[in-house]
Amino acid sequence: MDDVIVSVDGPPEIHNQIRRVRGAFETLERGVRALREIRPQIEVRGRATVQKANCTQLRAIVASARQLGLNSISFLAADITSEAFNRPGGWPAKRQDTVALGRADVAALEQEVELSIQDHWDEIASGFVAESADKLRRIVRHFRAQLGEIAPVAPPCNAPWVSAVIEAVGTVRPCFFHRPIGNVHEKSLIEIVNGDPAVEFRRQLDIAANPVCRRCVCSLYSSPEETPPA
Repeated sequence: MDDVIVSVDGPPEIHNQIRRVRGAFETLERGVRALREIRPQIEVRGRATVQKANCTQLRAIVASARQLGLNSISFLAADITSEAFNRPGGWPAKRQDTVALGRADVAALEQEVELSIQDHWDEIASGFVAESADKLRRIVRHFRAQLGEIAPVAPPCNAPWVSAVIEAVGTVRPCFFHRPIGNVHEKSLIEIVNGDPAVEFRRQLDIAANPVCRRCVCSLYSSPEETPPA
């Protein structure tokens, strides 16, 4: 592996609560330490999914990433509406309510984001916090769109053109959220991403108008200079 991404849901007590595993944060800390002993230079990055239980903990999450010795920490909004991550049919409303933010939560998140930008400006500038100030504020806008306060807007993204997702059972998707385009147990990845279903999907995809893209919590945009030739 060239790099590892680990989930960091908050400081220890919040992380363990969200993971519903006693000592989960402490186990994570030991795991990162053991990995560093094997390969000291490997890049280990953190990913924090913002939801109801940790929406006021962004600054604490940055501190936790430092405690864990990570190379960086990134933030994204919780996905509660798609069928991604092995959720056929999506989450029922009751499950969504345990993760989604209400109006008071969004107001608290907005305040936390602004304080995080203020207190961690150096970490944002250095890239330790992977998101820019605008991308952090986009998380707030995403939750406001879920509440119907503003219209949803798709992020800049070219993921289906520069990457692919391979799930544990071999299913290949153009990104985490769109329908499958093949399976690596039936064809090679190169055949799948250059096959007719994948090419037709990319040809028809209008990210700005697509309802899946407009609700997306993630984004991947590689400029032509960053993308190797096919």
